Amino acid sequence: MSRIGKMPIAVPAGVTVEIAENNKVTVKGPKGTLERVLPEEMEIKLEGSEITVSRPNDLKKMKSLHGLTRTLINNMVIGVTEGYEKKLEVNGVGYRAQKQGKKLVLSLGYSHPVEMEDPEGIETVLDGQNIIIVKGINKEAVGQYAAEIRAKRAPEPYKGKGIKYSDEVIRRKVGKTGKK
Repeated sequence: MSRIGKMPIAVPAGVTVEIAENNKVTVKGPKGTLERVLPEEMEIKLEGSEITVSRPNDLKKMKSLHGLTRTLINNMVIGVTEGYEKKLEVNGVGYRAQKQGKKLVLSLGYSHPVEMEDPEGIETVLDGQNIIIVKGINKEAVGQYAAEIRAKRAPEPYKGKGIKYSDEVIRRKVGKTGKK
């Protein structure tokens, strides 16, 4: 039995969950609304203030979808109540981030500044000139946008210059040694 899949999801006060046909789940909360179509083989039940997910049989595909479906619903519930955020750090001499309205302008040592428009439902906040916080209610979208920002200048192993996640550890390498 799927250990994650069989755990019930507690629905906090102030959150409404609707399950339509074809397993279209809509979660409304204080921070906003999320909706997603989940695998229709899974059986999603709302009983009181708990959601349970059950699978029809023990085929390998159903086992793998069981835990996934439960986690996706749980992420939606957490998203509309608390929201998600990812912290990025910009390291390097002359590297910095600025905010212009809904645009994030990054100076990353290229000949031109890199401009990125905040996607729908996602907000970037600057903490000083070198910490970017990506906030939103959709976990997937927050992670994707943070990865796109990081990809503009991924950290390099010699000096550690570039954009990295705040909890990421860069494995440093020793540079070249001179000839004797």
